[in-house]
Amino acid sequence: MRRLLRLAALAGALAAVTPAIAQDTIKIGLITPLTGPFTTVGQQMQAAARLYMQHNGDTVAGRKIELIVRDDGGVPDASKRLAQELIVNDKASILAGMGLTPISLAVAQVATQAKVPLVNMGAATSTIPAASPFIVRTSFAAAQPAVISAEYFAKSVKSVVTLVSDYAPGIEIETWFKKTFEAAGGKVVQSMRVPLANPDFAPYLQRVSDAKPEALFIFVPSGQGAGLMRQFVERGLDKSGIKLLGDGSVLDDQLLDKIGDAALGVVSAYHYSDAHPSELNKKFAGDFEKATGGMRANMMGVGAYDGMALIYAAVKKANGDTDGARLVEAMKGASWESPRGPIAIDPATREVVHNIYLRKVEKVGNRYLNVEFETYPMVKNPAN
Repeated sequence: MRRLLRLAALAGALAAVTPAIAQDTIKIGLITPLTGPFTTVGQQMQAAARLYMQHNGDTVAGRKIELIVRDDGGVPDASKRLAQELIVNDKASILAGMGLTPISLAVAQVATQAKVPLVNMGAATSTIPAASPFIVRTSFAAAQPAVISAEYFAKSVKSVVTLVSDYAPGIEIETWFKKTFEAAGGKVVQSMRVPLANPDFAPYLQRVSDAKPEALFIFVPSGQGAGLMRQFVERGLDKSGIKLLGDGSVLDDQLLDKIGDAALGVVSAYHYSDAHPSELNKKFAGDFEKATGGMRANMMGVGAYDGMALIYAAVKKANGDTDGARLVEAMKGASWESPRGPIAIDPATREVVHNIYLRKVEKVGNRYLNVEFETYPMVKNPAN
């Protein structure tokens, strides 16, 4: 009974929150993992959000912008609690961050109840924007690079084994890759899913060797990509004639130097590379590296940088009004130049629309880079 009363009181408090022009400072609550297994996600998001403010100032439409960072440790229950506290106690007008799909889905309930915009800067499962009318995404949708990968690879190989981590983004990538690859005339001969936690890739790579496909297409969280690619080479699969094809997440710019020679020549499709050849990206990537003491910007960093750009643009369009519904309306249809290239928010779905690039890993000097060689312009999420 006491728990029910506490929940009712909290619901009342959330419902009563109407973050509008009354306060001079607009507070943005950035919820991201700064401890635990996904620490690098949080480091990227926090650094990029602060870098955007450094580049663009901390005042919009006459309102002071304050970034309040909270560490959720990658735990959805903690994320939801922090979101509630940010709105009720800190009077945050906007929530942001969301490094993982379960976190975004947990916080979606809070955003809906409090009518506060939630800018999804990281999580990539296609269902996320539909979870709340207050969610707007600036990261990417997993299906976007998956379909481009499949279209491109179907031109050169006809038989593929897919190996993905067994959780929502992995299953989505597997589904869209297979659907598109087979529609283009290829055949996925096996679809394998590995446990997300502490995976042992050896038995799966043995099955790949036995199946003798023309190529292996992989998706695992970026921190696991190095081990998987090294094992692929150590087991001689590359010398057996099996091509290694990767989802862009596996070739995380931040970790690419650690992956090393095992990544050389691997082609992937993705929306961002820190080697993207634009002046804006050179400034972003260079300043990011300086601000973090040598960390390379990756997809999480650019997602947070663009999330802040969207918030600033919406506040400016709304003339400083922080009413949640008005801000979300201001975000719909927004477009701007990002370090990744042109970017827009689909007004119908609140989903990010951006270029997908084909990239090949090359060694330039002492650094390994995802070098872009072909552009698919302004790709929408095919799952919408």
